[in-house]
Amino acid sequence: HIPHSSTHQRPTTKDPNPTMSIRIAASRYCSSIARAAHPHDNIASKCIPRPGRGAPISIRFRGKSSTSAADATATTGAPKAPSSGAAPAKEAAAEATSESSESIPLGKTVVAMTLAIATISAGAALAENATASLVPTFDPKTQRFDQSTFTGRLSKMLLACDPSLLLYSGEEVKRCKAMVDDYEHHLKDLPEGVSEKEMSRKLWEAQRVSSAALHPDTGDTQPHPFRMSGYAPFNGPICVAMVASQSTSALLFWSWINQSQNALVNYYNRNASSEMTNETFAKSYAASVGSALVVAFGLATFIQRRYSPAQAKNLLRWVAFPSAVVASSLNCYIVRSPEIDTGIPLVNSDGEDVLPNETSKIAAERGVNSTTFSRALLQAPVYFLPPVLMGAVPLLKNALLRNPMMRVPMTTYLVLVCFGIGLPCSVAIFPQMGEIDVNEAEEKYRNLKNEKNGGKPYEVLYYDKGL
Repeated sequence: HIPHSSTHQRPTTKDPNPTMSIRIAASRYCSSIARAAHPHDNIASKCIPRPGRGAPISIRFRGKSSTSAADATATTGAPKAPSSGAAPAKEAAAEATSESSESIPLGKTVVAMTLAIATISAGAALAENATASLVPTFDPKTQRFDQSTFTGRLSKMLLACDPSLLLYSGEEVKRCKAMVDDYEHHLKDLPEGVSEKEMSRKLWEAQRVSSAALHPDTGDTQPHPFRMSGYAPFNGPICVAMVASQSTSALLFWSWINQSQNALVNYYNRNASSEMTNETFAKSYAASVGSALVVAFGLATFIQRRYSPAQAKNLLRWVAFPSAVVASSLNCYIVRSPEIDTGIPLVNSDGEDVLPNETSKIAAERGVNSTTFSRALLQAPVYFLPPVLMGAVPLLKNALLRNPMMRVPMTTYLVLVCFGIGLPCSVAIFPQMGEIDVNEAEEKYRNLKNEKNGGKPYEVLYYDKGL
């Protein structure tokens, strides 16, 4: 309630701006209370409306000010020259500007995410079209690309990690699998106007669609978020949230989500020839995610204790990179370590088990180690490259200076694209089917005869390293 006095008469006519009148009256009333409480101090009340139309008034008492901005406007009809009492207004305006620059434009961020996924799919489509004239005759026991070279392995993984593969329904996947199983009939009875090369290309594409959805060892359908084609669309936004985290609690939450998703990806893309019980997986999950949170919390705590709040806020954006490298490596190794205890089978060049019901622990350890190393390298382009590009490339840097609100959408786009390209690159470092010299394997694999090669002993055997 605002008392009425000679200086605060009820308007006799309709006030064209009642809200401003109430604010002016409130300002004068607060000033009178302040002066009555502190008659010897020169204190004035300052009523600063919070950002947002219709928001409640935030009343702050400031010293060393003779009148408030509202008093000056009411008495002179124009605001007085800025004095020390105007400093809080400047601080509030600067704070509001800072908050607006760090707010998240959800619409633009979603558009950036969609464009990034479309960019990854477009890259896969370009790779497929560029190599269409070079496709070999289809054979499910061979590969479309030469797996002895990094370029061939990269081309294969670019097509395997294509997010558009998630759009195929279960029925379409079954039709593609049936087409691959009956490939000999399709190559012999070619439709009119279709060459053998064109049919082979269709069969390679059918194999790509089916293998993206079905596990190579069990044939079970993989959940969409844990397929290699779903890694960028589902894990990429989590990585964006980690990069954007500027507090310990936010970093720990998104690290937990990230490593949980990584643990499930590692589980569903393991070499399924080695059994893993639910109890073993639960222990591996707890150890891997726990280690990830310890790393993230330790780094965040060190930065916050070592540096000022402003410096720590900026440095926390870089914590995601080293914590993700260590955590993802531990995650991959711990989740897949049971394979080392049970071993994995060794096969010949035709994919046939050379010793049925027998496994090699040495080959399993090599497969797990190579996958762990490639998973660690994946973090570099995802977490390190986008901040460097936004700070070093003049075009991106100037765009952010002109419009700070674009930081989150730009980060989202760059992280997802780097993720979509970095994943195939890191996986392609090692061949999917690893080689092992028989003299480096267990004793039981030595001196095995290759009946298809005139009974000569095997010299090299192969194993699936998993993804």
